[in-house]
Amino acid sequence: MKLELDTFLSYGNSILPECILIFGLLIIFFVDLISTTESTPVLYLISIISLSLSLIILIFQWETDSVSSFSDSLRIDSFNRIFQIFILLSSIICISIAVEYTKCTGMPIPEFLIFILTATMGGMLLCEANDLITIFVSLECLSLCSYLLCSSTKKDLRSNEAAMKYLLIGGLSSSILVYGFSWLYGLSGGETNIQKIVYSLSNMEMMNSMGMSIALLCIIVGLAFKLSLVPFHQWTPDIYEGSPTPVVAFLSTTSKIAGIVLITRILNIIFIFPSNEWKIILEIFAISSMILGNLVAITQTNIKRMLAYSSISQVGYIMIGLITNNLDGYNSMIIYTFFYIFMNLGTFACVILFSLRTGTDNIRDYEGLYKKDPLLSISLTICLLSLGGIPPLTGFFGKLYLFWCGRKTGLYFLVMTALITSIISIYYYLKIIKLMIYSKDKRLNPYLQTYIVSPTIFTKKNSIQLTIFFCTIASTFSGFLINPLFHFIQDNLKLSIFINNLYF
Repeated sequence: MKLELDTFLSYGNSILPECILIFGLLIIFFVDLISTTESTPVLYLISIISLSLSLIILIFQWETDSVSSFSDSLRIDSFNRIFQIFILLSSIICISIAVEYTKCTGMPIPEFLIFILTATMGGMLLCEANDLITIFVSLECLSLCSYLLCSSTKKDLRSNEAAMKYLLIGGLSSSILVYGFSWLYGLSGGETNIQKIVYSLSNMEMMNSMGMSIALLCIIVGLAFKLSLVPFHQWTPDIYEGSPTPVVAFLSTTSKIAGIVLITRILNIIFIFPSNEWKIILEIFAISSMILGNLVAITQTNIKRMLAYSSISQVGYIMIGLITNNLDGYNSMIIYTFFYIFMNLGTFACVILFSLRTGTDNIRDYEGLYKKDPLLSISLTICLLSLGGIPPLTGFFGKLYLFWCGRKTGLYFLVMTALITSIISIYYYLKIIKLMIYSKDKRLNPYLQTYIVSPTIFTKKNSIQLTIFFCTIASTFSGFLINPLFHFIQDNLKLSIFINNLYF
């Protein structure tokens, strides 16, 4: 018993952020169990404090060298830490924009917070998982909680349908992923540790075998489902439309961040030798995602479905940084992911606020919103234009850096496709902006006639408006910090170690 306690204490510093989330979960369970009065503010406070403490600890720990723990099942390094910071930041914002929504829709708040924290913990463990079993368990922890979150509004048939579709397609993608893992397990002679798999495959000269190609294809397909890459994106629009909007905001960032770091680590450690194969596959997926995502988004009448196709195209842009497979490319991928959190969650926050005040998600019902609520209209305009990459907003600098790295590597066709599809995306973003500012009919639509605007954003009950304000500012001015961010990441993240077959 003493030996086990000493082992836990020696590893405790590496998994302290996750332990804090577990402790927060237990407190929420306990408070909900013994509470006889309305304890909603306390539950939100506990969840925010847990996430904030974990975030602060990670900020102080992220410059650490590579450390292994739990029999090398987990590997902690700067690359993992920064993506864990992104996941925590996304979760904090998502909880902030969900406060008013949960009250109005009658969602079970304790369950919602518990699933959010558990999914966040699963995503954080997924970032540092160094074993096939640990990867799968962490991924399912994130996935299962995501399925349950989709059905949070139990009386809504669309929510239940979305959860069922997500469960079925998610189970299929996990099966394909595990099948790819089984090939790695067999080819390596029964190894599950990533480094041992690479060592065994090298010794047995199996790196360029047909079995490795099958494993590569299955793993990329399984992770492409998680990332909503075309042609494995079919579930995304239905899930976005049917699920509660705060849950959609959570899935659009947290699950994608975890998927990005997982696919990056697997491809750059296990499949580093036949790297041209996965680059070609990912390039096809990225081009397809950018083209189909932006073209289909034009035809959408529901803003959540439009944002679903927009997120599909955004993942295609992020893949450019991964395909470059060099230091600048990975830096650009990290920086654009950081910007994407604010642009995307700011847009979803505006959509949630409008939906709460009107009860609709149809794009046509945004017509004339500027006359009724100028601040919300301006915030949504800035976030949408930033997603489209209009200068001098944040998204412009993020895309410019991504495209520059792709062009520098010689990915001319990929970058040209990204440029053209970015121009296409501006069209459907501007369509919404035009509706908000310019109205053909002088009379407001029925939804805006009963629209009530809060007198100030600094009231106690307006956490969603404060979040919108924060995300809008970040979507406007964060791009000017891209040069300091670039040098800071390049100097401290040590991505060069990661790219040159990490841990060897």
